[in-house]
Amino acid sequence: MLKTMPDLSRPQHQAEAPPDHADAVNALRSGVMRLSRRLKHQRVDESLSPTEMAVLGTLARCGSATPGELARKEHVQPPSMTRIVALLEAKGLVRLEPHPEDRRQKVVSPTERAEAMLEESRRKRNAWLAELVGKLTEDEWDALRAAAPVLEKLAQM
Repeated sequence: MLKTMPDLSRPQHQAEAPPDHADAVNALRSGVMRLSRRLKHQRVDESLSPTEMAVLGTLARCGSATPGELARKEHVQPPSMTRIVALLEAKGLVRLEPHPEDRRQKVVSPTERAEAMLEESRRKRNAWLAELVGKLTEDEWDALRAAAPVLEKLAQM
């Protein structure tokens, strides 16, 4: 009996969409990526990289964390996260405190300045997005409102 070799040209976790869904998946990917890039340009502080903003957002959403936990949540290597945290600390946006159970580790927390900056950034992005949404039809807005929880679920997977 002949054994077939697995197709190693593509990782096993990357399933292809069924042919009847491929166009919708492509449109979703394209639309989400383009909207995300446009939202990233609606920043309050241009001196912060998108990665630095993402780390601050993760801290605001999930609470204080060790650099290792942040690296896992942001899908970066621990040494990269150590550099990002050092940059944020130098800018006065995070503080490092001793870990309550493991003295070898530090816990990263956002400062009040970071929280205020994130709030202003959310306000600016929400206002920009609300202006765009105001140009949609009522049916389009209803569809988008219904899709928001599904998009959030996809983002959490």
